[in-house]
Amino acid sequence: MRIAVIGSGYVGLVSAACFAEIGHEVKCVDNDVNKIAMLQRGEIPIHERHLPELIQRYSGGRLNFSTSVIDAVEKAEAVFITVGTPPSANGEADLSFVEAVAIEIASALREHKVVVEKSTVPVRTCEWLTKSLLLNGARAGSFSVASNPEFLREGTAVSDFLYPDRIVVGVDDELSAAVLEKIYEPLTTGTYYSQKEIIPAPGGASLKARIIVTNAKSAELIKHASNAFLAMKISFVNALANVAESVGADITQVCDGVGSDSRIGPRFLNAGIGYGGSCFPKDVQAFQAVANNCGCDFGMLTEVMRVNTEQRGIFLKKVRSALWTLRGKKLAVLGLAFKADTDDIRESPAIEIIESLLKEGAQVRAYDPAAMAKSRKTLGENGIEYAKNAYDAMDGSDALLILTEWKEFSALDLNRIRSLLKYPIVIDGRNLYEPRQMIEAGLLYHSIGRATVAPKLMLSKTMELNSRDVPKVTSSESTSHTVAAA
Repeated sequence: MRIAVIGSGYVGLVSAACFAEIGHEVKCVDNDVNKIAMLQRGEIPIHERHLPELIQRYSGGRLNFSTSVIDAVEKAEAVFITVGTPPSANGEADLSFVEAVAIEIASALREHKVVVEKSTVPVRTCEWLTKSLLLNGARAGSFSVASNPEFLREGTAVSDFLYPDRIVVGVDDELSAAVLEKIYEPLTTGTYYSQKEIIPAPGGASLKARIIVTNAKSAELIKHASNAFLAMKISFVNALANVAESVGADITQVCDGVGSDSRIGPRFLNAGIGYGGSCFPKDVQAFQAVANNCGCDFGMLTEVMRVNTEQRGIFLKKVRSALWTLRGKKLAVLGLAFKADTDDIRESPAIEIIESLLKEGAQVRAYDPAAMAKSRKTLGENGIEYAKNAYDAMDGSDALLILTEWKEFSALDLNRIRSLLKYPIVIDGRNLYEPRQMIEAGLLYHSIGRATVAPKLMLSKTMELNSRDVPKVTSSESTSHTVAAA
Protein backbone atom coordinates (compact mmCIF):
# COMPACT_ATOMS: atom_id res chain seq x y z
CA MET A 1 0.00 0.00 0.00
CA ARG A 2 1.01 3.65 -0.36
CA ILE A 3 1.64 5.23 3.03
CA ALA A 4 2.52 8.77 4.14
CA VAL A 5 4.22 9.23 7.52
CA ILE A 6 4.10 12.82 8.77
CA GLY A 7 6.96 13.42 11.21
CA SER A 8 10.46 11.95 11.22
CA GLY A 9 11.21 11.67 14.93
CA TYR A 10 11.81 8.35 16.69
CA VAL A 11 8.31 7.05 16.01
CA GLY A 12 7.94 8.43 12.49
CA LEU A 13 11.34 7.40 11.19
CA VAL A 14 11.20 3.90 12.66
CA SER A 15 7.60 3.40 11.47
CA ALA A 16 8.42 4.60 7.96
CA ALA A 17 11.45 2.30 7.66
CA CYS A 18 9.53 -0.67 9.05
CA PHE A 19 6.52 -0.11 6.79
CA ALA A 20 8.97 -0.23 3.88
CA GLU A 21 10.52 -3.38 5.33
CA ILE A 22 7.17 -5.21 5.27
CA GLY A 23 6.51 -4.22 1.66
CA HIS A 24 4.77 -0.85 1.52
CA GLU A 25 5.66 2.27 -0.47
CA VAL A 26 6.36 4.98 2.07
CA LYS A 27 6.95 8.72 1.97
CA CYS A 28 8.21 10.21 5.23
CA VAL A 29 7.61 13.95 5.61
CA ASP A 30 9.10 16.58 7.90
CA ASN A 31 9.16 20.39 7.77
CA ASP A 32 12.82 20.40 8.85
CA VAL A 33 14.61 20.92 5.52
CA ASN A 34 18.04 20.09 6.94
CA LYS A 35 16.82 16.88 8.52
CA ILE A 36 15.19 15.70 5.30
CA ALA A 37 18.37 16.52 3.36
CA MET A 38 20.34 14.49 5.89
CA LEU A 39 18.00 11.50 5.53
CA GLN A 40 18.14 11.72 1.75
CA ARG A 41 21.93 11.46 2.03
CA GLY A 42 21.52 8.34 4.15
CA GLU A 43 22.56 10.01 7.42
CA ILE A 44 20.59 8.88 10.48
CA PRO A 45 19.86 11.53 13.15
CA ILE A 46 19.20 9.05 15.97
CA HIS A 47 20.98 6.06 17.48
CA GLU A 48 18.71 3.08 16.84
CA ARG A 49 19.73 -0.50 16.16
CA HIS A 50 18.84 -1.83 12.66
CA LEU A 51 17.51 1.56 11.50
CA PRO A 52 20.55 2.50 9.38
CA GLU A 53 20.43 -0.76 7.44
CA LEU A 54 16.70 -0.38 6.70
CA ILE A 55 17.07 3.18 5.48
CA GLN A 56 20.08 2.25 3.37
CA ARG A 57 18.17 -0.70 1.92
CA TYR A 58 15.00 1.14 0.93
CA SER A 59 15.87 4.84 0.58
CA GLY A 60 15.15 5.99 -2.96
CA GLY A 61 13.05 2.89 -3.56
CA ARG A 62 10.17 1.93 -1.28
CA LEU A 63 11.16 4.69 1.16
CA ASN A 64 11.45 8.36 0.25
CA PHE A 65 11.77 11.59 2.24
CA SER A 66 10.05 14.88 1.54
CA THR A 67 9.11 18.26 3.02
CA SER A 68 5.73 18.34 1.21
CA VAL A 69 2.76 17.11 3.23
CA ILE A 70 0.38 17.81 0.33
CA ASP A 71 2.36 15.74 -2.16
CA ALA A 72 2.71 12.81 0.25
CA VAL A 73 -0.97 12.83 1.24
CA GLU A 74 -2.28 13.07 -2.32
CA LYS A 75 -0.45 9.90 -3.32
CA ALA A 76 -1.16 7.91 -0.15
CA GLU A 77 -3.94 5.54 0.83
CA ALA A 78 -3.18 5.91 4.56
CA VAL A 79 -1.64 8.88 6.36
CA PHE A 80 0.08 8.33 9.72
CA ILE A 81 0.58 11.33 12.03
CA THR A 82 3.72 10.88 14.15
CA VAL A 83 4.53 14.43 15.27
CA GLY A 84 5.51 15.37 18.82
CA THR A 85 3.02 15.94 21.63
CA PRO A 86 5.16 17.67 24.29
CA PRO A 87 3.78 18.65 27.69
CA SER A 88 2.22 22.10 28.02
CA ALA A 89 2.58 24.33 31.08
CA ASN A 90 -0.39 22.68 32.83
CA GLY A 91 0.80 19.11 32.13
CA GLU A 92 -1.64 18.42 29.31
CA ALA A 93 -0.32 17.16 25.99
CA ASP A 94 0.31 20.01 23.55
CA LEU A 95 -1.56 18.99 20.40
CA SER A 96 -0.69 22.06 18.35
CA PHE A 97 1.63 20.06 16.08
CA VAL A 98 -1.13 17.53 15.44
CA GLU A 99 -3.53 20.35 14.59
CA ALA A 100 -1.00 21.98 12.25
CA VAL A 101 -0.59 18.70 10.36
CA ALA A 102 -4.37 18.24 10.20
CA ILE A 103 -4.72 21.64 8.51
CA GLU A 104 -2.19 20.64 5.85
CA ILE A 105 -3.77 17.22 5.35
CA ALA A 106 -7.22 18.79 4.91
CA SER A 107 -6.01 20.80 1.93
CA ALA A 108 -4.71 17.67 0.22
CA LEU A 109 -7.73 15.37 0.51
CA ARG A 110 -9.01 14.67 -3.00
CA GLU A 111 -10.12 11.07 -2.56
CA HIS A 112 -10.78 8.94 0.51
CA LYS A 113 -7.85 8.52 2.90
CA VAL A 114 -7.51 6.90 6.30
CA VAL A 115 -5.85 9.40 8.65
CA VAL A 116 -4.16 7.51 11.48
CA GLU A 117 -3.03 9.10 14.74
CA LYS A 118 0.09 7.22 15.87
CA SER A 119 1.55 9.77 18.29
CA THR A 120 0.78 9.38 21.99
CA VAL A 121 -2.29 11.53 22.52
CA PRO A 122 -5.06 11.89 25.11
CA VAL A 123 -8.37 10.13 24.66
CA ARG A 124 -10.79 11.91 22.28
CA THR A 125 -8.00 13.22 20.06
CA CYS A 126 -9.47 11.37 17.07
CA GLU A 127 -12.72 13.28 17.62
CA TRP A 128 -10.87 16.59 17.58
CA LEU A 129 -8.82 15.50 14.58
CA THR A 130 -12.02 14.81 12.66
CA LYS A 131 -13.43 18.24 13.59
CA SER A 132 -10.20 19.96 12.60
CA LEU A 133 -10.11 18.29 9.19
CA LEU A 134 -13.73 19.33 8.50
CA LEU A 135 -13.23 22.88 9.76
CA ASN A 136 -10.22 23.28 7.49
CA GLY A 137 -11.96 22.31 4.27
CA ALA A 138 -11.93 18.52 4.12
CA ARG A 139 -15.11 17.19 2.57
CA ALA A 140 -17.24 14.89 4.72
CA GLY A 141 -16.76 11.36 3.45
CA SER A 142 -13.31 12.08 1.99
CA PHE A 143 -11.53 10.63 5.01
CA SER A 144 -11.86 8.52 8.12
CA VAL A 145 -9.81 8.79 11.29
CA ALA A 146 -8.25 5.97 13.31
CA SER A 147 -5.90 5.45 16.25
CA ASN A 148 -2.89 3.15 16.03
CA PRO A 149 -0.71 3.82 19.10
CA GLU A 150 2.95 2.84 19.01
CA PHE A 151 4.64 0.68 21.65
CA LEU A 152 8.26 1.24 20.65
CA ARG A 153 11.14 1.29 23.10
CA GLU A 154 14.13 3.40 22.15
CA GLY A 155 17.08 1.14 21.43
CA THR A 156 14.88 -1.78 20.32
CA ALA A 157 12.27 0.17 18.34
CA VAL A 158 12.77 -1.64 15.02
CA SER A 159 12.44 -5.07 16.63
CA ASP A 160 9.46 -3.85 18.66
CA PHE A 161 7.69 -2.76 15.48
CA LEU A 162 8.41 -5.95 13.53
CA TYR A 163 7.91 -8.38 16.43
CA PRO A 164 5.20 -6.66 18.50
CA ASP A 165 3.48 -7.96 21.63
CA ARG A 166 0.31 -6.63 20.03
CA ILE A 167 -0.88 -4.21 17.36
CA VAL A 168 -3.69 -1.98 18.63
CA VAL A 169 -6.04 -0.54 16.03
CA GLY A 170 -8.74 1.89 17.18
CA VAL A 171 -11.41 2.39 14.52
CA ASP A 172 -15.00 3.60 14.36
CA ASP A 173 -15.77 2.39 10.83
CA GLU A 174 -15.23 -0.81 8.86
CA LEU A 175 -13.20 0.81 6.06
CA SER A 176 -10.52 2.05 8.45
CA ALA A 177 -10.36 -1.38 10.06
CA ALA A 178 -9.89 -3.05 6.67
CA VAL A 179 -7.13 -0.64 5.60
CA LEU A 180 -5.15 -1.00 8.82
CA GLU A 181 -5.54 -4.77 8.88
CA LYS A 182 -4.21 -4.84 5.31
CA ILE A 183 -1.22 -2.69 6.25
CA TYR A 184 -0.22 -5.00 9.09
CA GLU A 185 -1.11 -8.23 7.28
CA PRO A 186 2.54 -9.28 6.69
CA LEU A 187 2.99 -9.32 10.47
CA THR A 188 -0.39 -10.71 11.54
CA THR A 189 -0.33 -13.55 9.01
CA GLY A 190 3.37 -14.25 9.51
CA THR A 191 4.29 -13.89 5.83
CA TYR A 192 7.00 -11.34 6.66
CA TYR A 193 8.77 -13.82 8.92
CA SER A 194 9.08 -16.41 6.14
CA GLN A 195 11.14 -14.08 3.95
CA LYS A 196 14.92 -14.07 3.67
CA GLU A 197 17.19 -11.31 5.02
CA ILE A 198 14.68 -9.96 7.51
CA ILE A 199 15.53 -8.24 10.77
CA PRO A 200 16.31 -11.09 13.21
CA ALA A 201 13.76 -11.96 15.85
CA PRO A 202 14.58 -11.15 19.48
CA GLY A 203 14.50 -14.05 21.89
CA GLY A 204 11.03 -15.35 22.66
CA ALA A 205 9.33 -13.29 19.93
CA SER A 206 6.17 -14.61 18.30
CA LEU A 207 6.31 -15.06 14.53
CA LYS A 208 2.68 -14.08 14.16
CA ALA A 209 1.62 -10.70 15.55
CA ARG A 210 -1.63 -10.31 17.46
CA ILE A 211 -3.93 -7.50 16.36
CA ILE A 212 -6.43 -5.98 18.79
CA VAL A 213 -9.25 -4.00 17.18
CA THR A 214 -11.05 -1.51 19.44
CA ASN A 215 -12.89 1.74 19.05
CA ALA A 216 -10.76 4.87 18.76
CA LYS A 217 -11.23 6.05 22.36
CA SER A 218 -10.20 2.67 23.76
CA ALA A 219 -7.04 2.60 21.65
CA GLU A 220 -6.07 6.09 22.80
CA LEU A 221 -6.62 5.07 26.42
CA ILE A 222 -4.64 1.83 26.02
CA LYS A 223 -1.48 3.74 25.13
CA HIS A 224 -1.60 6.15 28.08
CA ALA A 225 -2.62 3.38 30.49
CA SER A 226 0.24 1.14 29.34
CA ASN A 227 2.92 3.77 29.86
CA ALA A 228 1.46 4.89 33.19
CA PHE A 229 1.35 1.30 34.46
CA LEU A 230 4.99 0.66 33.51
CA ALA A 231 6.05 3.92 35.16
CA MET A 232 4.11 2.87 38.25
CA LYS A 233 5.97 -0.46 38.29
CA ILE A 234 9.32 1.35 38.18
CA SER A 235 8.36 3.75 40.97
CA PHE A 236 7.01 0.88 43.06
CA VAL A 237 10.26 -1.07 42.89
CA ASN A 238 12.28 2.06 43.70
CA ALA A 239 10.13 2.79 46.75
CA LEU A 240 10.49 -0.87 47.72
CA ALA A 241 14.28 -0.61 47.28
CA ASN A 242 14.43 2.18 49.86
CA VAL A 243 12.55 -0.01 52.34
CA ALA A 244 14.78 -2.99 51.55
CA GLU A 245 17.95 -0.99 52.09
CA SER A 246 16.74 0.50 55.37
CA VAL A 247 16.04 -2.96 56.86
CA GLY A 248 19.12 -4.71 55.45
CA ALA A 249 17.40 -6.70 52.71
CA ASP A 250 18.68 -7.06 49.12
CA ILE A 251 16.34 -5.57 46.53
CA THR A 252 17.65 -7.83 43.75
CA GLN A 253 16.71 -10.88 45.80
CA VAL A 254 13.35 -9.35 46.69
CA CYS A 255 12.60 -8.61 43.03
CA ASP A 256 13.64 -12.11 42.00
CA GLY A 257 11.08 -13.51 44.41
CA VAL A 258 8.35 -11.02 43.51
CA GLY A 259 8.98 -11.21 39.74
CA SER A 260 8.80 -15.02 39.76
CA ASP A 261 5.06 -14.68 40.32
CA SER A 262 3.53 -15.11 36.85
CA ARG A 263 0.89 -12.53 37.70
CA ILE A 264 3.61 -9.91 38.17
CA GLY A 265 6.58 -10.91 36.02
CA PRO A 266 10.21 -9.77 36.24
CA ARG A 267 10.25 -6.98 33.65
CA PHE A 268 10.59 -3.40 34.91
CA LEU A 269 11.46 -4.69 38.38
CA ASN A 270 14.93 -3.15 38.42
CA ALA A 271 15.75 -0.65 41.13
CA GLY A 272 17.64 2.42 40.00
CA ILE A 273 17.58 6.19 39.71
CA GLY A 274 14.14 6.40 38.12
CA TYR A 275 12.58 6.55 34.68
CA GLY A 276 13.20 9.25 32.09
CA GLY A 277 13.03 9.72 28.35
CA SER A 278 10.53 11.28 26.02
CA CYS A 279 7.56 9.07 26.96
CA PHE A 280 7.03 8.11 30.59
CA PRO A 281 7.46 11.55 32.22
CA LYS A 282 5.18 13.42 29.83
CA ASP A 283 2.69 10.57 29.37
CA VAL A 284 2.09 10.05 33.09
CA GLN A 285 1.61 13.79 33.50
CA ALA A 286 -0.70 13.98 30.49
CA PHE A 287 -2.72 10.98 31.66
CA GLN A 288 -3.21 12.62 35.04
CA ALA A 289 -4.47 15.74 33.24
CA VAL A 290 -6.93 13.58 31.28
CA ALA A 291 -8.21 12.03 34.51
CA ASN A 292 -8.56 15.45 36.14
CA ASN A 293 -10.48 16.79 33.15
CA CYS A 294 -12.83 13.82 33.44
CA GLY A 295 -13.42 14.60 37.12
CA CYS A 296 -11.53 11.48 38.24
CA ASP A 297 -9.06 11.57 41.13
CA PHE A 298 -6.17 9.40 39.94
CA GLY A 299 -3.90 10.16 42.88
CA MET A 300 -1.78 7.10 42.23
CA LEU A 301 -0.20 8.89 39.25
CA THR A 302 0.85 11.79 41.49
CA GLU A 303 2.64 9.35 43.76
CA VAL A 304 4.36 7.66 40.80
CA MET A 305 5.81 11.02 39.74
CA ARG A 306 6.78 11.97 43.31
CA VAL A 307 8.70 8.74 43.90
CA ASN A 308 10.47 9.10 40.58
CA THR A 309 11.59 12.64 41.36
CA GLU A 310 12.74 11.75 44.87
CA GLN A 311 14.83 8.84 43.60
CA ARG A 312 17.34 11.28 42.10
CA GLY A 313 17.65 13.04 45.45
CA ILE A 314 18.18 9.75 47.27
CA PHE A 315 21.01 8.87 44.91
CA LEU A 316 22.65 12.26 45.44
CA LYS A 317 22.53 11.65 49.20
CA LYS A 318 24.40 8.41 48.61
CA VAL A 319 27.08 10.33 46.75
CA ARG A 320 27.39 12.88 49.55
CA SER A 321 27.46 10.11 52.17
CA ALA A 322 30.26 8.31 50.31
CA LEU A 323 32.39 11.42 49.69
CA TRP A 324 31.46 13.69 52.63
CA THR A 325 31.73 16.91 50.60
CA LEU A 326 31.38 17.36 46.84
CA ARG A 327 33.05 20.71 46.22
CA GLY A 328 36.29 20.12 44.34
CA LYS A 329 35.71 16.37 44.01
CA LYS A 330 36.46 14.86 40.61
CA LEU A 331 33.78 12.33 39.71
CA ALA A 332 33.80 9.79 36.88
CA VAL A 333 30.30 9.36 35.45
CA LEU A 334 29.36 6.49 33.16
CA GLY A 335 26.10 7.06 31.33
CA LEU A 336 24.35 10.14 29.98
CA ALA A 337 21.40 8.73 28.00
CA PHE A 338 18.18 8.09 29.90
CA LYS A 339 18.58 4.36 29.20
CA ALA A 340 20.96 2.02 27.40
CA ASP A 341 21.06 1.57 23.61
CA THR A 342 19.93 5.09 22.75
CA ASP A 343 21.46 8.55 22.43
CA ASP A 344 18.32 10.21 23.83
CA ILE A 345 18.97 12.43 26.85
CA ARG A 346 15.48 13.89 27.16
CA GLU A 347 14.41 13.82 30.84
CA SER A 348 17.53 11.72 31.54
CA PRO A 349 18.07 11.04 35.26
CA ALA A 350 21.80 11.04 34.52
CA ILE A 351 21.73 14.59 33.15
CA GLU A 352 19.70 15.83 36.11
CA ILE A 353 22.11 14.24 38.59
CA ILE A 354 25.15 15.66 36.80
CA GLU A 355 23.62 19.14 36.84
CA SER A 356 23.11 18.82 40.61
CA LEU A 357 26.70 17.64 41.12
CA LEU A 358 28.02 20.59 39.13
CA LYS A 359 25.93 23.03 41.19
CA GLU A 360 27.52 21.62 44.35
CA GLY A 361 30.99 22.31 43.01
CA ALA A 362 32.00 18.83 41.83
CA GLN A 363 33.96 18.29 38.65
CA VAL A 364 32.60 15.63 36.30
CA ARG A 365 34.39 13.53 33.71
CA ALA A 366 31.68 11.69 31.76
CA TYR A 367 31.41 8.99 29.14
CA ASP A 368 28.50 7.47 27.21
CA PRO A 369 28.76 5.19 24.14
CA ALA A 370 26.15 7.15 22.14
CA ALA A 371 24.96 10.31 23.89
CA MET A 372 28.15 12.41 24.12
CA ALA A 373 27.33 14.86 21.32
CA LYS A 374 23.81 15.62 22.55
CA SER A 375 25.00 15.89 26.15
CA ARG A 376 27.71 18.36 25.19
CA LYS A 377 25.04 20.64 23.69
CA THR A 378 22.94 20.43 26.85
CA LEU A 379 25.58 20.44 29.60
CA GLY A 380 28.23 22.54 27.88
CA GLU A 381 31.85 22.50 29.02
CA ASN A 382 31.74 24.32 32.37
CA GLY A 383 32.90 21.89 35.08
CA ILE A 384 32.49 18.84 32.88
CA GLU A 385 34.90 16.94 30.65
CA TYR A 386 34.02 14.27 28.11
CA ALA A 387 36.14 11.14 28.26
CA LYS A 388 37.30 8.96 25.37
CA ASN A 389 36.07 5.78 27.04
CA ALA A 390 34.95 4.41 30.41
CA TYR A 391 38.46 3.92 31.78
CA ASP A 392 39.57 7.37 30.65
CA ALA A 393 36.71 8.83 32.71
CA MET A 394 37.98 7.06 35.85
CA ASP A 395 41.66 7.98 35.62
CA GLY A 396 42.49 10.01 38.73
CA SER A 397 38.83 10.50 39.73
CA ASP A 398 37.79 10.45 43.38
CA ALA A 399 34.87 8.08 42.74
CA LEU A 400 32.94 6.33 39.99
CA LEU A 401 29.20 6.86 39.41
CA ILE A 402 27.24 4.54 37.11
CA LEU A 403 24.07 6.21 35.82
CA THR A 404 23.02 4.33 32.66
CA GLU A 405 22.75 0.56 32.27
CA TRP A 406 24.84 0.11 29.11
CA LYS A 407 25.91 -3.52 28.75
CA GLU A 408 29.56 -2.56 28.42
CA PHE A 409 29.45 -0.88 31.83
CA SER A 410 28.51 -4.20 33.45
CA ALA A 411 31.63 -5.93 32.12
CA LEU A 412 34.41 -3.57 33.20
CA ASP A 413 37.73 -4.77 34.62
CA LEU A 414 37.19 -4.19 38.35
CA ASN A 415 40.89 -4.44 39.20
CA ARG A 416 41.58 -1.76 36.61
CA ILE A 417 38.86 0.42 38.13
CA ARG A 418 40.55 0.03 41.51
CA SER A 419 43.91 1.08 40.09
CA LEU A 420 42.57 4.10 38.21
CA LEU A 421 40.44 5.68 40.92
CA LYS A 422 42.01 7.93 43.54
CA TYR A 423 39.65 6.44 46.12
CA PRO A 424 38.15 2.98 45.57
CA ILE A 425 34.54 4.19 45.68
CA VAL A 426 31.84 3.05 43.24
CA ILE A 427 28.28 4.36 43.47
CA ASP A 428 26.11 2.30 41.15
CA GLY A 429 22.72 3.76 40.27
CA ARG A 430 21.78 0.76 38.13
CA ASN A 431 22.88 -2.23 40.26
CA LEU A 432 25.08 -3.59 37.49
CA TYR A 433 27.36 -5.54 39.83
CA GLU A 434 27.10 -8.12 42.57
CA PRO A 435 28.40 -6.85 45.92
CA ARG A 436 30.70 -9.87 46.29
CA GLN A 437 32.50 -8.94 43.05
CA MET A 438 33.23 -5.49 44.36
CA ILE A 439 34.52 -6.72 47.71
CA GLU A 440 36.91 -9.09 45.97
CA ALA A 441 38.17 -6.23 43.80
CA GLY A 442 38.85 -4.08 46.87
CA LEU A 443 36.11 -1.55 46.12
CA LEU A 444 33.75 0.26 48.45
CA TYR A 445 30.43 -0.29 46.70
CA HIS A 446 27.19 1.66 47.09
CA SER A 447 24.12 0.51 45.12
CA ILE A 448 20.34 0.86 45.19
CA GLY A 449 18.28 -1.11 47.71
CA ARG A 450 21.26 -3.11 48.97
CA ALA A 451 23.76 -2.78 51.79
CA THR A 452 26.95 -0.86 51.12
CA VAL A 453 29.87 -3.30 51.08
CA ALA A 454 33.56 -2.79 51.76
CA PRO A 455 36.61 -5.03 52.10
CA LYS A 456 37.74 -5.64 55.71
CA LEU A 457 40.83 -3.48 55.38
CA MET A 458 38.68 -0.56 54.30
CA LEU A 459 35.94 -1.09 56.86
CA SER A 460 37.81 0.41 59.81
CA LYS A 461 38.58 3.56 57.82
CA THR A 462 34.95 3.81 56.71
CA MET A 463 33.70 3.45 60.28
CA GLU A 464 36.21 6.07 61.45
CA LEU A 465 34.96 8.50 58.80
CA ASN A 466 31.32 7.83 59.69
CA SER A 467 32.05 8.49 63.38
CA ARG A 468 32.98 12.09 62.63
CA ASP A 469 30.44 14.88 62.49
CA VAL A 470 29.14 13.86 59.06
CA PRO A 471 25.45 14.37 58.14
CA LYS A 472 23.81 10.97 58.40
CA VAL A 473 21.17 9.63 55.99
CA THR A 474 18.05 8.69 57.92
CA SER A 475 16.02 5.57 57.26
CA SER A 476 13.51 7.66 55.32
CA GLU A 477 16.42 8.74 53.12
CA SER A 478 17.42 5.15 52.41
CA THR A 479 20.12 4.42 54.99
CA SER A 480 22.98 2.21 53.76
CA HIS A 481 24.36 -0.60 55.92
CA THR A 482 28.09 -1.16 55.45
CA VAL A 483 28.98 -4.85 55.27
CA ALA A 484 32.50 -6.28 55.29
CA ALA A 485 33.66 -9.44 53.59
CA ALA A 486 33.33 -12.54 55.74
